[in-house]
Amino acid sequence: MEKINERLLNWASILDDGTLAQAERTAAMPFIHPHVALMPDAHLGRGATVGSVIPTLRAIMPAAVGVDIGCGMAAVRTRFDVSELRAQGSLAQRREAIERAIPLSAGHHNRKVVATAEPRIEELTKLAEEAGFDPAGDKKGWELQLGTLGSGNHFIEVTVDEADRVWLFLHSGSRGVGNKIAQRHTAVARAACAGVDLPDQDLAYLTEDTDEFWTYIRELRWAQHYALLNREEMMDRVVRQTAEFVGTEVVEEERISCHHNYTVQETHAGEEVWVSRKGAIDAAAGRAGLIPGSMGTASYVVTGKGEPQSLHSSPHGAGRAYSRTKARKTFTHEQLRAAMAGIEFRDTEAFLDEIPAAYKDVDVVMADAADLVEVRHTLRQIVNVKGT
Repeated sequence: MEKINERLLNWASILDDGTLAQAERTAAMPFIHPHVALMPDAHLGRGATVGSVIPTLRAIMPAAVGVDIGCGMAAVRTRFDVSELRAQGSLAQRREAIERAIPLSAGHHNRKVVATAEPRIEELTKLAEEAGFDPAGDKKGWELQLGTLGSGNHFIEVTVDEADRVWLFLHSGSRGVGNKIAQRHTAVARAACAGVDLPDQDLAYLTEDTDEFWTYIRELRWAQHYALLNREEMMDRVVRQTAEFVGTEVVEEERISCHHNYTVQETHAGEEVWVSRKGAIDAAAGRAGLIPGSMGTASYVVTGKGEPQSLHSSPHGAGRAYSRTKARKTFTHEQLRAAMAGIEFRDTEAFLDEIPAAYKDVDVVMADAADLVEVRHTLRQIVNVKGT
């Protein structure tokens, strides 16, 4: 850990000047308490740095939470050995079965509300009524997005651990409805800060003494729960498809779910604060967590160590080293194929901006996080599913 100043602590050994300057601007906001913790995967984001933990006292910056509210991970450890999976058919067939079960890519949705989603939608509808808002005002058809993947760095994978046990692993968030909620409240915060001298307009904030603050919190919590249930719905479908593929029931040895783009109230340095983990996971002592690499590198199942200076947090992934635009200009389709050798994936240059080389070395990130988490399992992909 490196102490940049009293308000900014850094765990990233790979850190460019622009990212550091952005984190320093966030850490200088007057309501930060006690300090911003910069995670090993830190990289430039909108307003606030992706891979940062931002504790705020009686205020919150919507852009510092991120636009994909509640984005995170889910994983299931099965009893299957990888040989049992391979014996039932090709991995290409396995990938195609998942792709049929779950709508992929931005804008894609279910054609109807499926039976497993019905109780989850009922729960979300009731929660929205209690929160006093209608999600359809932000995104019509939000119900049909439950159980959909999206695009970008979201994925579904079949992975294998060090004992050759099969894990099901996925990454997604609150889809279009969460994004719209985030954008709307970011605009509200900017209006509230009209006339305030901000180092970045995306650091606009809301304060606890306003109705706008509590409206945001209610809708934020709804979107976070939507993201959780979205992952649960997808995981249930992947489990079901796996059972059909192997020809026997999937016995779940363990199921883990964690947000890595969210806000929650916690106590740090003697004060109850709003902790915004923008690209970070809760690494409280004993808490299970998931840290993915890129689409062609290892991912990790971890247990938090509860490091107080990191605000009980750890990295959420490898962290980008190249922007999407720069990655497309730098790497080739052949390099992507070489990086994905031995992994079943949809071979298209549409995924070029997700090439493993566009990300930081996840081994370096995990070495930087050694004081924050203990690695329980290392997972290697055998099947990768992504949306374009």
